[in-house]
Amino acid sequence: MRLAVIGVGLIGGSFALALREAGKVSRVVGAGRSRANLEDARERRILDEIAPDAAAAAREADLVLVAAPVDWLRLYGAKLLETAAHSSWMVVLLATPVLTAYGIIYQGGILYPIVAVAAVLPFLFIPAAIGSAVTLLLVNIFPARRTRDILSVIAVLAAAGVVLIFRLVRPERLARPEGFRSLVEFIAVLRGPTSPWLPSEWVSQGIMSWLRNDPEILHFYLLWSTAAVMIVFGAILHRWLYSRGFSKSQESGERWVRQGALGRQVARMLGPWGVMRRELVLKEMRLFFRDTTQWSQLILLSVLVVVYVFNIKFLPLRGEGVTFFLANVIPFVNLILAGFVLASIAARFIFPGISLEGRTLWLLRSSPLEMRQLLWSKFWVGTIPLLALALGLVFATDVLLQVSGFMMAVSIFTITMMTFAIAGLALGFGALFPKFNTENAAQIPTSFGGLVLMMASVVLIGLVIILEARPVYQFVGARLLHADPDPSAMWLGFGGATLVCLAATFVPIRIAVQRMKELER
Repeated sequence: MRLAVIGVGLIGGSFALALREAGKVSRVVGAGRSRANLEDARERRILDEIAPDAAAAAREADLVLVAAPVDWLRLYGAKLLETAAHSSWMVVLLATPVLTAYGIIYQGGILYPIVAVAAVLPFLFIPAAIGSAVTLLLVNIFPARRTRDILSVIAVLAAAGVVLIFRLVRPERLARPEGFRSLVEFIAVLRGPTSPWLPSEWVSQGIMSWLRNDPEILHFYLLWSTAAVMIVFGAILHRWLYSRGFSKSQESGERWVRQGALGRQVARMLGPWGVMRRELVLKEMRLFFRDTTQWSQLILLSVLVVVYVFNIKFLPLRGEGVTFFLANVIPFVNLILAGFVLASIAARFIFPGISLEGRTLWLLRSSPLEMRQLLWSKFWVGTIPLLALALGLVFATDVLLQVSGFMMAVSIFTITMMTFAIAGLALGFGALFPKFNTENAAQIPTSFGGLVLMMASVVLIGLVIILEARPVYQFVGARLLHADPDPSAMWLGFGGATLVCLAATFVPIRIAVQRMKELER
């Protein structure tokens, strides 16, 4: 067998020598940057031949061993590009139609796309470079085994800060436009924070100066110079701290493999399910709480839920100008927003479930475990907490909105069916678009499969709302006119919504089972 060694140093030379002494290779070809190392390896009979470059060495080789060191600057550039891509793709997706509209309305000209890219590109790299640098510093300052405690403190501070900011902004004013003297004053409240020191202000001013036919180079200079400074500062930190931080990030706290009180209680509750199902559910729970990138997202989730309920509380649905029809329709429309919240949570926690099995999937393949049991255990572990959150969210918002008994029943029924359907879609698409080689669970929902899942969830929510809208409208109208509603419309509308949700629950899981069986082969 012919072996090609790219980078004949201590590691590459040792592997080549060991393979030669074991009689596994008959000829060894080496390539590298140091001619002296290559000549020394040939004198020691580690190499039989020196190739001019890596391509020539690997051309006729049966096995290629790459042992060359990775340049720190290339590694930093790759990590920075990856961070910028994952953190800004949604910003680009939302900003593209807005910038296109501005260009059409103001007649930006042929060069306008280049100007927009020149303004937005450094704007995206500034937070990516700052975030990478801050993360590198945190990893080196705080020990990895205390991550849980540190995130708990950050969670409390973040939640308090968000609540304080929203209280100071007073979002309830936006629901009463009659309290403003003019439309300009109302729009002024909707504006985000502006300052001549913020890169967002530089982007807007730079683009608008071009659209007003009075281009100013200063804003572009500030954007590109700031981005360059942040990238250079991050590169310096990377060269100084990356190796040490990477080693520290692999540490973990010493823990005894024992079951806590919560685990024992859950095990007792799952006893009637049988040993196989019980252990599968417990495995999913252990994996979830063992991964800090998973359970730490619950902090952000709880803050967003609090903000959502906080905003619902101040909607003016009682008082002058609010009709009976409007007071009942708005709580129904609230189901759409709750559905979007559930879809986002399912995409973050249920959709990555198959991908997180990763390299251990071969253990499941070699075991007598049926893929159907594995998938249903993942479904119930993700669906039960999601259902509890959905019911609590809808019940709390309906109480704050002071809805009627009918609308409360409609909300509870609809959100329950949509929860099962969205969870089934998330699990099905997770099996259709797995990413077994990922290192970060937070990157899985931003993949193509995650985008398809969100689009399918939007279609599902829209279809359910459309099917239920007519019977709800007729019921509210009948109540308003003191008449009896048509029961056939109720049965057709809600029956159709139920069938859609059941199909969206069971069909994707059935497809996922077939997909997992194909992976077994």
